[in-house]
Amino acid sequence: MAAQRGEPAAWSAAVCGMGLHLTADGFRCLWTAVTAFAWLCSCMMAPAYLAHSGHRSRYHLFTFVTLGGVMGVFLAADLFTLFVFFEIMSLASWVWVAHEDDKKAGYAADTYLAVAVIGGLVMLMGLFLLNHIAGTLVIAELRAACAPHVGEPELYVAGALLLVGFGAKAGMFPLHFWLPMAHPVAPAPASALLSGVLTKCGVFGILILAAGIFPADLRWGEAVLGLGTITMVLGALLALFAVDLKRTLACSSVSQIGFILVGCALLSLLGEEHGLTAAGTQLHMLNHSLIKTTLFLAAGAFAMNRHTLDLNELRGAGRKSPLVLKLSFLIGGLSVAGIPLTSGYVSKTLLHEGIIEYIAHAEQLEGVTLLPLHIVEWLFLLSGGMTLAYMTKLFYLLFVAKPRMESAPLKIGVLPQIAIGLPALLLLVLGLTPHQTMDPIGKMLMSGLHAPGHIVQYLSPENLKGAVISIAIGAVLYTFIIWKCLMPEGTLKNAWPAWMDLEARVYRPVMLGLLPSVFGCVCRFLDFLTDGVIALLRMTVLRSVGASHQPMTRYWIADHLGPLLDRIARRRGHAHRSFVFSIAEWQEETAITSRLIGASLSFGLLMFCIGLTATLIYLLV
Repeated sequence: MAAQRGEPAAWSAAVCGMGLHLTADGFRCLWTAVTAFAWLCSCMMAPAYLAHSGHRSRYHLFTFVTLGGVMGVFLAADLFTLFVFFEIMSLASWVWVAHEDDKKAGYAADTYLAVAVIGGLVMLMGLFLLNHIAGTLVIAELRAACAPHVGEPELYVAGALLLVGFGAKAGMFPLHFWLPMAHPVAPAPASALLSGVLTKCGVFGILILAAGIFPADLRWGEAVLGLGTITMVLGALLALFAVDLKRTLACSSVSQIGFILVGCALLSLLGEEHGLTAAGTQLHMLNHSLIKTTLFLAAGAFAMNRHTLDLNELRGAGRKSPLVLKLSFLIGGLSVAGIPLTSGYVSKTLLHEGIIEYIAHAEQLEGVTLLPLHIVEWLFLLSGGMTLAYMTKLFYLLFVAKPRMESAPLKIGVLPQIAIGLPALLLLVLGLTPHQTMDPIGKMLMSGLHAPGHIVQYLSPENLKGAVISIAIGAVLYTFIIWKCLMPEGTLKNAWPAWMDLEARVYRPVMLGLLPSVFGCVCRFLDFLTDGVIALLRMTVLRSVGASHQPMTRYWIADHLGPLLDRIARRRGHAHRSFVFSIAEWQEETAITSRLIGASLSFGLLMFCIGLTATLIYLLV
């Protein structure tokens, strides 16, 4: 009935004290549909991919537990409900990363779990603080509840804690490092879901922060804009140098999350005029989900047949592959690069328009320096060019380059081909009919946000200008960086920048080395402090005064003979227990024994008398 009236449907349950509350509006309904579609494609691919793998039942079980967690996140009506399902999703998806049960999978799974647990705890602290400040965690009420506290340090602290929790799952710098580690070891159907859907759960939380807690907040927007820009550029740079197929796609996901974070920042910076940015941000979320579902499932087809992800070993492996695989990979690559007539071009055009709109808006503000904003715009275009360069690298090595030696063509079943082709087909339709498909979807996603006030002409010369610049940058990077430097003899060099590995060079040394040492010293100091206080008290107010104290008992022998024996022992220098207590204990034991003997003798005599009486009666009668 609520849906028929155009109102969000709601459901609640008295769970965990605060209760679990679910609701459904346009945004939530669409993302539950996208989630179900991605799970369908992944599950269609999984039987063939896991045919020769162990623990298949465990994989499928936790896949559906994760599905429940993701659905709960997108349908959550308040942040507490979102947190509960967020943690279910994080812990259940850990099994995907650990699936192979080897050393690399164990290392990556440990990292993934550490990020999930620490991020969850930080998020929980942020929720406690936000509830204390605003008095509510209901998403629809946050904007009004937080309005009186705008600019207060406590609100920024709560927002920062929540940003860490959500950003860890989204893959935001500097918490992005788990994606390049987890994707190469996780099964390809799971990687499609990790990149395509689970990262969007983190982005969903950041959207709530931007639109519900910090609308029209310049300081918050500038902070997120900086993090988003670094994430966007760093991910593309890492993908440019990667030699592992799934690691390249994982770094690409980091970069595309950076594009989305730039959009989230512009939501706060533009205030009520964020229509284009809001549409671009959420449409790019949708595009990225479909793109990475396509590309990771396609990568799974190579892994199933060649049992490797090294691009040099996969060289030319797709030349004789089914047409569905070639076209799907091509559509996904062109879309993520933002080439005109693709869905990725539409969403990136809207994001670029948002940047230009904020630059024009900032010109009217006092104290705002425009140079950083122009740098952000050029980094946006540069990242688009790097995206085109590394996707061209992948397509060339997989489908165009001649293999080193002849090998059998890829064998892909009907169901895996359908799983790969379906999201690619949707991308093609969305890209070719943006006004008929993407614009209505964008309006549907505007729950609580402002829709664009005008229709965007995506293929106008002004909008094509940004795409042309990115394409030119991509061509230059591919020619002079990849082709000339990384593939001078046809073999891709391993130029992965290990010095940029924050997990190995910063986080593990800090978590496993520095923090245990620091807190170990603190605990040792507190231990010594306790002993020192006790020793000081025994030397001062609690010291022994040496007064003689003679214990007294209720036994005459112990009270008189015991002290005499104690004095004799002290003169001889013997350490002993007081004879008073020893003799008293001996006398106590003797008394108890005497009572027992007496009681036993009396009982025996009584029984003897009864027996004698019975005998006499028998004889006399």
